[in-house]
Amino acid sequence: MQIKQLEGMMTESRNPDTMNIDSVSTVELVEMINREDKKVPEAIEKKKVEIAAAIDIIAEQFKQGGRLIYIGAGTSGRLGILDASECPPTYGVSFEMVQGVMAGGQKAMFKAVEGAEDSEELAIEDLKGLNLTSKDVVCGIAASGRTPYVIGGLKYAQSLGCKTVGVTMNEGASMLAYADVKIGVGVGPEVVMGSTRMKAGTAQKLILNMLSTGAMIKFGKVYSNLMVDVQATNIKLVARARRIVMLATGVEEAVAEKVLAETKNSVKLSIMMIISGLSLEEAKAKLEANQGYIANALKN
Repeated sequence: MQIKQLEGMMTESRNPDTMNIDSVSTVELVEMINREDKKVPEAIEKKKVEIAAAIDIIAEQFKQGGRLIYIGAGTSGRLGILDASECPPTYGVSFEMVQGVMAGGQKAMFKAVEGAEDSEELAIEDLKGLNLTSKDVVCGIAASGRTPYVIGGLKYAQSLGCKTVGVTMNEGASMLAYADVKIGVGVGPEVVMGSTRMKAGTAQKLILNMLSTGAMIKFGKVYSNLMVDVQATNIKLVARARRIVMLATGVEEAVAEKVLAETKNSVKLSIMMIISGLSLEEAKAKLEANQGYIANALKN
């Protein structure tokens, strides 16, 4: 990449408000960072229509049996893997349904693999290993919006008929040409020039939170604001499952515990049984007929 290209990127600009950050007090340093961080949600709000469009596409592809695949390099790749890894325990989905792919592979999660992000071909190889289909959504994440690895991945995904989403912090980024939904968020220059793990990374994390959470809500994984497909895999989550059933139904803890034992810790099924008064098999059939949406199952 040429110096002139860097000069044209907002993420590579110098921040005029932090020129003396190396000579102020520690409290002032913190204030400077905090002031810049406050700009992030305001910038994201300007892209709410695009983010909503991406959520709707992802949820629809989930209903078709598709997957959400994040692809990125460096901080962007790590954030994609982080978001993907948190979906199974939170929403009870398979580890295949939301996946993160990053330049350099798993080892790059902890130690940078130099040069990996510069190869479009490497992205194609990595995505081929996932056996993409047109039902899948590939979400490219790159602060600069010019990362060859991410661009290569989006191009390949489009060639297979996949839906594509681009998340970048440079609004006119070339990467967005290969995205069906273009989420270019202008968070402005970083506190330390080019340190895109800061505001850019924070913006990416917030957007990915919205994409996966929004899609899971649209996919019936939430009742009211309760995570009803949580996997009770440890002591804390067993207690959370019990509490969710109690909050959703108003029953006492002993009742919640009894029904959860009957449903083998299925929070969703337990809630459906208690509210509807149906047997386990009847409640299960009702949920299946309504694609797992408790609210719809209770109405129909």
